[in-house]
Amino acid sequence: MKIIKNMNGTALTVALEGRLDTTTAPELEQALKEGMDAATELTLDFEKLDYISSAGLRVLLSAHKVMSKKNGLKVVNANEMVKEVFDVTGFADILDIE
Repeated sequence: MKIIKNMNGTALTVALEGRLDTTTAPELEQALKEGMDAATELTLDFEKLDYISSAGLRVLLSAHKVMSKKNGLKVVNANEMVKEVFDVTGFADILDIE
């Protein structure tokens, strides 16, 4: 998986390419920890994310908890497969998905 971070003032955008699964979730967790302290808002761009597993969902939930005390977290450009995972797991009701 490829992680591309972009900080614009206090707005952090993280774009993911590939698969977010048990193997790659710790990489995202570390990248988010390094960026969320200074960020007041977080955008996750899933345009090139092919797959998300329960391990990836756990990282998103942790990030959501941290960012809910700030200006929040939003997910953009998720494909139909990722959106379906969000729907089935109830994450569509928790996360701001555009």
